[in-house]
Amino acid sequence: MKFLIVNGPNINVLHLRNKSIYGTLSLEEINQKIISSFPEDEFEFFQSNHEGSIIDKLNASEGVYDGIIINPAAYSHTSYAIKDALEIITSPKIEAHLSNIFSRDEFRKVSVTAGAVDAVICGLKEFSYIAAVYSLKKIITDKK
Repeated sequence: MKFLIVNGPNINVLHLRNKSIYGTLSLEEINQKIISSFPEDEFEFFQSNHEGSIIDKLNASEGVYDGIIINPAAYSHTSYAIKDALEIITSPKIEAHLSNIFSRDEFRKVSVTAGAVDAVICGLKEFSYIAAVYSLKKIITDKK
């Protein structure tokens, strides 16, 4: 199966962020962990700190991937434009967060993008992505 994994702002600097919240792995280390956990699958990784670039990538993804995982990061709480882009995509989509967004600041407890995906997985640090890939594979297989 072929998956797109999209990461939003500041995920590229995990090594500089609070390790108790985000874990100890860099984004590249997380990507490598995903690849090694699912060697039979194909992954494209995309990260941007710019909302428009994320939207452009999502717009270009329709029909290209079996499933999409997105960590919109802070855009989860503010971006109706990313939500709209996600709504267009017909393949299964999961929102993944390294931190448990429900145990953090009040503004982080609401994800406007969550309404445009099949599920949200959060709080497992890098394993949120592993659980998301596993879940997408199950959703796709069950549809067949």
